[in-house]
Order: sequence, then C-alpha cells, then structure tokens
Amino acid sequence: MKRTALTGLLLSSALLASPVFAADDLCGSNLQTIKDAQVSTNVNLSPDLKQELAKTEAEARAAQDKGDKKTCVEITTQAITQLKNIGSGSEGGNR
Repeated sequence: MKRTALTGLLLSSALLASPVFAADDLCGSNLQTIKDAQVSTNVNLSPDLKQELAKTEAEARAAQDKGDKKTCVEITTQAITQLKNIGSGSEGGNR
C-alpha cells in the first residue's frame, strides 16, 4: 500500500510540473520547426519571407533567453501558422 501511495504522489507531482516544461518544450520545438522550414528543399520561400522568418526566429530566441516562454510560443506559433497557410496555397504561395 505504501508503494501505491508513493507512486501516486510521484505521478501527481510529475503531472503538476509538466505545464512548466511544456511551454519550454513547445518553444524549442517551434523554433526548430521554423529553422527546418528555412533550410528545407520542399518549401519554396521567397527571399522576403525567409528574411521575415529569420527575424521572427531571432525575436523568439530573445524571448526564450529572457525566460519569457509564453511570448516565444506566441511568436513561433504565428510564424508556423503563416508557413502552413503558404503551404496550403491560401495566400497564393505555391503554384
């Protein structure tokens, strides 16, 4: 019975702590997605869009370095949404 209680406490603490780590993981994951999109041969990006993505990546990294994970996630999520819209052709990207 002591093992069950101890296991329950450990699982509970891990679940309660996970939102703190989730923002950090999402920020890093989103930054990697943006970086991958910039160097991918499957994505045809205009020079202007590549420059905008580089600026966005720099802003998100600065927020991450300051410990502002929320801003990092917001910035990178907007950029990824923009990339997905271009990939779907909704903004006239690929023809």
